[in-house]
Amino acid sequence: MKPLSAFIHKIVPYAFKDVDNFELHPRSYSQVRLLLFFIMIAISIGPVLTTAGLGYYNYKELLQKEERGQLESRLVGSSRSIAALIDSLKSIVIFVASKNRYVELTTDNNLELLFDRIKRQYEFFADIGVIDQDGIQQSYWGPYDLKGADYSKEEWFKEVIARGVYISRVYSGYRLVPHFAIAVANQNPVTKKHWVLRATIDAVTLQRFVNTIKTNASDDLFLVDDEGYLQTTSENFGQNLSQLVEDIKPGIQQGISAGGENLFYGMDKIKDTPWSVVLVEKRYIHHEEWTTFRSKLLVIVVACLVLNLLIVYGLVTMLTNLIRKADELQVSMLQEAEHTDKLASIGRLAAGVGHEINNPLAIINQKTGLAEDLMLLSPDFEHKETISGCLKVIDQSVDRCKAITHRLLGFARRSNVQYENVQVNEVIKEVMQFLENSMLHSRIRLELKLQEDLPPILSDHLQLQQIFLNITNNAIDSMSKEGLVTIMTHLVAGEVRVVIQDNGSGIPTDILPHIFEPFFTTKETGKGTGLGLSITYGLVKKLGGDITVRSHVGQGTAFTITLPIKSEDHDQN
Repeated sequence: MKPLSAFIHKIVPYAFKDVDNFELHPRSYSQVRLLLFFIMIAISIGPVLTTAGLGYYNYKELLQKEERGQLESRLVGSSRSIAALIDSLKSIVIFVASKNRYVELTTDNNLELLFDRIKRQYEFFADIGVIDQDGIQQSYWGPYDLKGADYSKEEWFKEVIARGVYISRVYSGYRLVPHFAIAVANQNPVTKKHWVLRATIDAVTLQRFVNTIKTNASDDLFLVDDEGYLQTTSENFGQNLSQLVEDIKPGIQQGISAGGENLFYGMDKIKDTPWSVVLVEKRYIHHEEWTTFRSKLLVIVVACLVLNLLIVYGLVTMLTNLIRKADELQVSMLQEAEHTDKLASIGRLAAGVGHEINNPLAIINQKTGLAEDLMLLSPDFEHKETISGCLKVIDQSVDRCKAITHRLLGFARRSNVQYENVQVNEVIKEVMQFLENSMLHSRIRLELKLQEDLPPILSDHLQLQQIFLNITNNAIDSMSKEGLVTIMTHLVAGEVRVVIQDNGSGIPTDILPHIFEPFFTTKETGKGTGLGLSITYGLVKKLGGDITVRSHVGQGTAFTITLPIKSEDHDQN
């Protein structure tokens, strides 16, 4: 970050006045972002113009090589798409024409009911009929009275009996509306006689599907049958059912249109149908618009500039955010140093207060003990029991004050650290044994997620126990019955990290910054001294580690303790 900051400091000095005192005079991040943006855009103009020039000359050569390959790919893709459509329609008819459905489809109004269900799903079906082995239509549902019609002499009937499936070309028929038929032959398992299910489909289905697969790169895309009649409308060669006058052969070929334009023709046979797909495309390399150099160059330059703008904006935003985060980190470190100094000052004050309080407490304890001895030697008198009860309350209060002063002295005392090789996982397990009964009584579950291959650390075994014990006790106190405490350990960047997490009530945001301060507690009066987390904080710092906390109200709290594998203080000693 230092080289980057120095560079920016040189090019935008007025945006970085009082860099060393930016808490009083914050950086102007908006000015930094704006200046960096314009500088990087200026630097990127040269490559953009160079790329535009090279792209213009190279694109011609590449287009000549790829034009034929792209046309072949689109032609094959269009053919396969239409074949897939026909296969799906054919599958519907084959599914309906099951072997044992002849009687069902020729009795009552079952064919009508079936056709209604098909129409609800596939509205492009026009009619449907069942034809027996002799070519007589035994059942029919559609707009015409075709029941009893004789198809025995029709070529399609002979073909479907022989091949099992027949797809017709597009024709007008009785309705004078273009449509095509799909017929499927099957054998009645009882009578062993063949029968045919024939369905007609509006040709507009083919037209709509061709329009959906037609791309902007295709000047014309249509279907033609084996006899050269258009099966869908062509933009250049007429309406469907008209004769195609152009001699187009299977494969890819070049030609010239009536207007003198260079064209690519492509024809591909659609498998198991009487149709072929025809693709006609103008040769873009010789298109009139391609010769307009300025317009095409402008498109390339604008596209590259837009891309550069997006990239430069992203980079500038990222760099500005990095500078902002570095400033925030510096402020955070200063605040943490101030907080540590504050705790040290309070600790020294607490030590003095603790020593001063201990003396009068000892006198009170002594005098109370003497009074209790005298009460035991004295005969009964009025209010003797009341006075005895008051003396016991005084003893309890003195004991409580002693506990508080003892913890104060422990908080302030700089006890020596006994360094030894410690397995953090083992220390955690030992502490959990101490708390097992307390957690069982409160119906609190414990979940340990300890990394098995943690290396030993050089630290103080007893002080680590106290750290984990204090935080786990706080977690237990923060939860009602049937809570969950999760303890995780893992190795991160050469340090051992311990996370103690609970699903308790959480800590409000306004309280969170004060939890490590001495005498700060959220517990009820008489249930906490407010020194547990303060002592824990001091112990962690003394061992060369760090402690942080994350909390969400209603979700829980997580303390993260980071411990060095080898203490720097021990190395210096």
